[in-house]
Amino acid sequence: MKKILLLLSIFSLLASALQAQRIQGTVSDEKGATLSGATVSLLRAKDSSLIKLSLSEQGSYAFSEAPQDTLLITISYVGFDVVYSLPFYFSGKTITLPTFHLHKVSSNLKGIGVTARKPMVEVRPDKTVLNVESTINSIGGNALDLLRKSPGVVVDKDDHLTLNGKNGVQVYIDGRPSPLNEQDLSNYLQSLSSSQIEAIEIISNPSVQYDAAGTAGIINIRLKKNKSQGLNGSISAGVSISRNKRIDDGFSLNYRNKRLNAFGSYTGAFGNTGMDFNLYRIVKDTAFDQKSEMLFKNRSHNVKAGLDYTLDTKNSVGLTVNGSFATPTLENHNYTPIMYYPTGSRARILDATNNNSMKNNNVNVNLNYTYKDSTGQLLTINGDYGNYSLSSDQWQPNTFLQPDGKTITGSKNYFIESPTHIDIYSIKADYEHGLAKGRLGIGGKFGYVKTDNTFNQYNEAGGRTVLDNAASNFFSYTENVNALYARYSREFKGFSVQGGVRAEHSTVKGELTGGKKAEDDQTTDQSFHKSYLDFFPNLSFTLAPKTNNQFVLAYSRRIDRPVYKDLNPFEYRLNEYTFHKGSTQVRPQYSNTISLTYTYKFQLNTTLSYSHVKDVFGQVVDTADGTKGYLSNRNLAAQDITSISLSFPFQYKSYSLFANVNGYYSKYNASYGAGRELNLDVYGANIFLQNSIRFGKGWTGELSAFYNTPSIWQGSMKAAAIWSADAGLQKQLLQGNASIKVAVSDLFNTLKWSASSDFAGQKIWAAGKQETRQLKVSFTYRFGNSQVKAAKQIESGTEEEHKRVKSNGLGN
Repeated sequence: MKKILLLLSIFSLLASALQAQRIQGTVSDEKGATLSGATVSLLRAKDSSLIKLSLSEQGSYAFSEAPQDTLLITISYVGFDVVYSLPFYFSGKTITLPTFHLHKVSSNLKGIGVTARKPMVEVRPDKTVLNVESTINSIGGNALDLLRKSPGVVVDKDDHLTLNGKNGVQVYIDGRPSPLNEQDLSNYLQSLSSSQIEAIEIISNPSVQYDAAGTAGIINIRLKKNKSQGLNGSISAGVSISRNKRIDDGFSLNYRNKRLNAFGSYTGAFGNTGMDFNLYRIVKDTAFDQKSEMLFKNRSHNVKAGLDYTLDTKNSVGLTVNGSFATPTLENHNYTPIMYYPTGSRARILDATNNNSMKNNNVNVNLNYTYKDSTGQLLTINGDYGNYSLSSDQWQPNTFLQPDGKTITGSKNYFIESPTHIDIYSIKADYEHGLAKGRLGIGGKFGYVKTDNTFNQYNEAGGRTVLDNAASNFFSYTENVNALYARYSREFKGFSVQGGVRAEHSTVKGELTGGKKAEDDQTTDQSFHKSYLDFFPNLSFTLAPKTNNQFVLAYSRRIDRPVYKDLNPFEYRLNEYTFHKGSTQVRPQYSNTISLTYTYKFQLNTTLSYSHVKDVFGQVVDTADGTKGYLSNRNLAAQDITSISLSFPFQYKSYSLFANVNGYYSKYNASYGAGRELNLDVYGANIFLQNSIRFGKGWTGELSAFYNTPSIWQGSMKAAAIWSADAGLQKQLLQGNASIKVAVSDLFNTLKWSASSDFAGQKIWAAGKQETRQLKVSFTYRFGNSQVKAAKQIESGTEEEHKRVKSNGLGN
């Protein structure tokens, strides 16, 4: 009898032990009916590797003896969308997951495979990922439109980017930094159709594998790349309607087998966008009341093609070519009454036009090699070449009128041509392997950039245009940055550590060749040469990395180098009273940032951070010759910014929500002598909401909105609050092979801005409104094999890093 009781006790303990190691849950359709025979997969979150498979019985499933790790659940059923859980940590005790509600793709699918639908927003301790291709409200726009609506991102009146209240944002395209200055980058982003973008990654704590540039962080724009087996493709077309009309179209083609992946795509965008801009400026006793009407005409073509080839189980190579070819034009007409400020009486009127015809062409080539074996060794080598050919031809007629606005008193007309050529070369190698129960990574990069910028101004006289040697110049700028880095990560019981340091040696050289000045017959030739070595440490400490309550303490140091346009000391004329002028004395800005992130149940993220930026870049409007204004980028003394950010993804049945709130305090100060001080501070916040609901029968609705409180732009301008909302609907057609999307951007037509400044005896009030409320319609048809199979994926160095950061929640 005692033996029987002992055996029963043992069996009971075993049953309890098995029960204590269960992961369980239920599966139902969108109406709540249980589903039997659904395939349930248990995966490791860090690499999506399969652990176990199970079939649901009367809606229930269970896994026993699962490893103690961060895991994922995915569920598939014929005729329904694949769904997957958020990451969760299994500690060895029973865990019951929320009920999964599967939604039908379409009726009569007849065996067509379905693919997993990514969540709109993924939040991780070091970054936020916006899966643009999953959203409806992204249609009919461009990359700059998407950034304007992204959490924590602010786009100011000059299309400068700030992130969480900080300037110094480094923009990457497919994991590679863009070399363009702010205006050229803005033109490129506006020419990049949203239909070409897969995801936007907002990286707040970049690894030392990244370049150290970007004191505010990195925004990486990932372009689409098909991962399906067999031959497949898609075609799409869309139209956006407001005061003007815009059309975009595109197609993609992909072939993949076990070894080879060949892909190509094209997108085109054609149409116009209007903008109204008002600038009121007071200098001494003179007031300028400028009212401008702008029309941006976009004509752009973007192509991408490539080959990935798996040599064997360890080695793979790839070649990718991206090209962007755009011929946009900007028509800017401004009418400026010039008044005697004490009485408000008109003294004269300036009627000016700036017609700018541009060509923005660039081609980027990447050749990559990857070695990966079963022991954990990983070697990636990337060689890149980029060529940018940019040109700008401006016709600037300036007509002066008497106060009656009819009688012409004089005119000054200019023609300006300013071609720019940029060549970029880089070789980057990264190696990783296991060491002392941890992971060691070492790598290096050679980077070389050469830019040639010609500025020729022609004055009109007697019906002819004559080159003005004193107002023309040639500016050549080269930059060589060589980097080495090392980093190490290891997990201990209850905590993990990851640390690294990046060393960058920079050599920059600029040479300005100008014409002869008539008054002194002296040339304006100038040159500068700088060389410096910097170290950029990055350290993060994670407490309880595999629990529902995770803390990450991180520190990093980063740099931003001035772009060549800000180093060019010559004058760039905007109109008769406004100029842009660079300086060879602009220094790099450096930031030191410390942050504490708390993550609850791998969903709710709260981050508290403090940054001190030395020699922060700022744009000020200084005065010259009494009433003329100079726009110039300068080093302010410092910026201090403290911020707290909260983000939360929520899912309930067919409804999903992503909410992000970022609050901050920012302070700028600088002194250029008596009466020329900057001392501005602001308490600000950015709020971002994204809602989605699936109605069934292929219908999906979406509503998104953002709100930015008053802020400081470019270190010198106080900006008012801005907000906007978008709404859209999507319908699946043709058994899930096609979709039509309808959206309205800036639903309430509220996206307008205003800002003011008071510096060096000059007061400015500026306001503007773009053509942002648009009705957008888009149609996409997919053809070929849509089955997503377990094909080997070719990974560039940056793609592998993204997965590794996701797996351990650290960002070194």
